[in-house]
Amino acid sequence: MITNIQKNFKGRILSMTLVSYSLFSACGSVPESAIEPIKIDGSSTVFPITELVLKSYKREAGNQSIKELKIEGEFSGTGGGFKKFCAGETDISAASRPISHEEMAACRGNKISYIELPIAFDAITIVVHPDNSWTETLTIDQLKTLWEPAAENQVTQWNQVDDSYPNRPLTLYGPDKLSGTYDYFTKAIVGDIGASRQDYVNNEDDKVLVQGVSQDPNAIGYFGYGYYKEHQDKLKAVAVDSGNGGILPSPDTVENEEYSPLSRPLFLYVNAKRAQENPALEVFVEYYLDKAPELVAEADYIPLPEDAYHIAKVHLQRFDVGSVFQGSPQVGLTISDLMRQPANF
Repeated sequence: MITNIQKNFKGRILSMTLVSYSLFSACGSVPESAIEPIKIDGSSTVFPITELVLKSYKREAGNQSIKELKIEGEFSGTGGGFKKFCAGETDISAASRPISHEEMAACRGNKISYIELPIAFDAITIVVHPDNSWTETLTIDQLKTLWEPAAENQVTQWNQVDDSYPNRPLTLYGPDKLSGTYDYFTKAIVGDIGASRQDYVNNEDDKVLVQGVSQDPNAIGYFGYGYYKEHQDKLKAVAVDSGNGGILPSPDTVENEEYSPLSRPLFLYVNAKRAQENPALEVFVEYYLDKAPELVAEADYIPLPEDAYHIAKVHLQRFDVGSVFQGSPQVGLTISDLMRQPANF
């Protein structure tokens, strides 16, 4: 799969001039007087990747002034992160969905230009307690029955989802409204962004959701694949049947385009003006893209083909601003679909 994608992009890559340099030579070119704090906010789904990049960057950076660079990180959800980013309060916004129409307008109103950089793929994972012996697979219709607005205070027992399930109470856990995972899941499963029952335990911190499901035998929830993998000893993943039988999330089922419609890309958005004004910001983002193939996998997400990271570096170095998306998550987007997105911004 990856090899074919790379072949499809060979001609396009060769036509680009990629100005590359090593982290250490780049660090050496940044005078100490030019170093400013870098502020990051956004998706909790992307947080494990960013955390690994930060640790690696601090460990490997050769120039002491860069090594001691202050990087301020918060993770208030994709929506919360974009709110700060489009107000000019942050330099980088991590996102588990593309920037929305409303966020584009907010950035435009504040004269914030941004560089959109896909960094990984994720599989939103449906999880239950390990003691749940009755739920192995759920169809898209069953997930909709569970989560649509009409289910609020109505679908409260497991046997209402499937009459073969026990007559036991349901407890639901999921991201809050500021989460890109919430936006994507509601669009993919219910049909509209934000269309969800509200009588569930919600939190912007996926670790809180992990803890909730892992302690409740009647629970069901959803969040990013990396959080499931990190805690799979106390969670059980549920296969998703979109018409071709139940498929469990994994790097292979995402790369092979089998885990649908809950596969989606993850992004960084970089303030273009700040990247021009603060050389250390551009150096850090280039380092992020260089390390992404290794560290995305270490964080239990799905790396993009190497060509995708090369293209992202070209966009960064050219300061290509804007989004190739249409202000809304593209449900069912695959890695090969992402690689076919128009190169122009």
